[in-house]
Amino acid sequence: MLSTENREADPGHGTALWSSAAWRRSAVSWLDERLAAAGMERTGEVTQPHLRPWGTVLRAPTTRGPVWLKAPGPDTAFEVGLYRLLLRVAPDRILPPIAVDVERGWLVLPDGGTPLGERVDGAALADALVTVLPEYGRLQRDLMPHVEDLPPLGVADMRAAVMPRRFDEAAHAVGEYVERYGDTSDRETHRRVTAMRGTFASWSERLAAASVPPSLDHNDLHPWNILVSGAEPTGRIRFYDWGDSVVAHPFAGMLVALGFLRLHLGAAPDDPAILRPRDAYLEVFGDLAPHAELVEELELACRVGKITRTLVWERSIRAQGHAHAGEFAKAPLRSFGSLAADSWIALEA
Repeated sequence: MLSTENREADPGHGTALWSSAAWRRSAVSWLDERLAAAGMERTGEVTQPHLRPWGTVLRAPTTRGPVWLKAPGPDTAFEVGLYRLLLRVAPDRILPPIAVDVERGWLVLPDGGTPLGERVDGAALADALVTVLPEYGRLQRDLMPHVEDLPPLGVADMRAAVMPRRFDEAAHAVGEYVERYGDTSDRETHRRVTAMRGTFASWSERLAAASVPPSLDHNDLHPWNILVSGAEPTGRIRFYDWGDSVVAHPFAGMLVALGFLRLHLGAAPDDPAILRPRDAYLEVFGDLAPHAELVEELELACRVGKITRTLVWERSIRAQGHAHAGEFAKAPLRSFGSLAADSWIALEA
């Protein structure tokens, strides 16, 4: 059961630690050692472009281009070990790590090119996703035989059979937040969605009987977590930032991928700009079920995945507590509320 009890910032981890001079010295020293072991050398100052409640990233120039040291928080540190499995199963679709230290929870990655979100915009993003999303689907299919290897690494189990219990956990976690920090509207949102438990359990039961087996769901597949190298808008494609990933129905990943696109374009769920990348993605799974059945599974997986996203947000900020989460404090409530929206790809109510 998740807890949102009030916490002071813990100096043992989180932004209080990652912004300290002592932590930075230790991280840079370790980075220099790992670079030397890989036959590389740092050529300039280390910067800290990302500092969030759930993790931090350092950037360093080297003799082989920029590298990135990622230090996730305790609830997402599984990402470090996950990279070893990803490297073994899908080496061409991820960034091959330069160094992995599971005990410290640190990871060094090479530069992977430009985020897709910086390469294309507007309608061109939909066109790019027609190429990108099938690559993501192939990665998921490659990982399907390895699903049972994921929970021991710390990847959360969000398969359909356990989702009614996850709904209860999400309702409890959001309820604690609303009780302490919420207003009348927040309490009404919590009440309305909590009343949907029976409907949600029915969705989960249907999804558990789906034709497509579980895999790894990136759970945050927006255009800035898709890296592209090469001259073409969709050159070599690699997927980055696996700290939100879960074991789930693979199609749940389209909640963010297509939900972001819908918001970006101001498009309806049945707009061709949404349907074209959706259908391109589903083609990868076309041997498992008829197209109409896959479409139904995708929409169902995205609805069920809204509870997953609620818990992933809660996991990201709980180590420091909502009082220290700033603009992200309300994110679990927003995701929870999206379950009551009419659209299967609505990211908020």
